[in-house]
Amino acid sequence: MAGGWSRDGAVQDQIDDTVADAVLAARGRLAAAASGEGETHCVLCGEEIPEGRRLALPGARTCVACQSGRDARTPGAGINRRGSKDSQLR
Repeated sequence: MAGGWSRDGAVQDQIDDTVADAVLAARGRLAAAASGEGETHCVLCGEEIPEGRRLALPGARTCVACQSGRDARTPGAGINRRGSKDSQLR
């Protein structure tokens, strides 16, 4: 259903673009984490990184606790593709 000046399917196009952006961002974070040689000790707190984590994620530079904290602070996409006033007030 289109409304106003938008064409049919425009809302679904916006949803598809938002999902595609999120997938690309996640893949970029994974590629950055897996590249290069990992550390044996966390670069943030100095604790030893467990061997299982180093094997699962060869480029690991942080321990699980520090990485969880970093992931919690990661902002969302931050792109408001909707034109409605309500979406801009959130």
